[in-house]
Amino acid sequence: MSDARESDAQLIDAGGPRFSATMTSLILAVVLLTESWRLLGAQALLFGLCAFIGLRLNPWGLVYRRLIRPRLRGRGEQEPVAPVQFSQGVGFVFSVIGVIGYASGLTALGIVATSLALVAALLNAVFGLCVGCELYLLIQRFRAPRPSNLV
Repeated sequence: MSDARESDAQLIDAGGPRFSATMTSLILAVVLLTESWRLLGAQALLFGLCAFIGLRLNPWGLVYRRLIRPRLRGRGEQEPVAPVQFSQGVGFVFSVIGVIGYASGLTALGIVATSLALVAALLNAVFGLCVGCELYLLIQRFRAPRPSNLV
């Protein structure tokens, strides 16, 4: 499970996940071109580590924090960790399905799962729209107690 302290209160620079989404998009595009279930498996492992242990394990986040963020002016937009970690879990699920598809000879399943993950990563990389984060917020909205209209 994820570190509760990290996912409950910590804020992260929104540029980190966006940079990671850019790198993930490149990896997923290579997977689609090569049909490499091993490369997709490595991406699934990365998604899993970030989703279930913590975002600090993401090497792309480290590159962003050490090499890119120091060169940017001002403070970056902040966002909570929990939705980003959830989106990594969604990426993990699609990647594992893709690995199963490619490795078992169900190439169409691998292509579809990888393509869906790629679309989500590209939406985040290009437009800053995190589909997994939006899904997280939607789930939270349904889980929240609703006020009673009974008088």
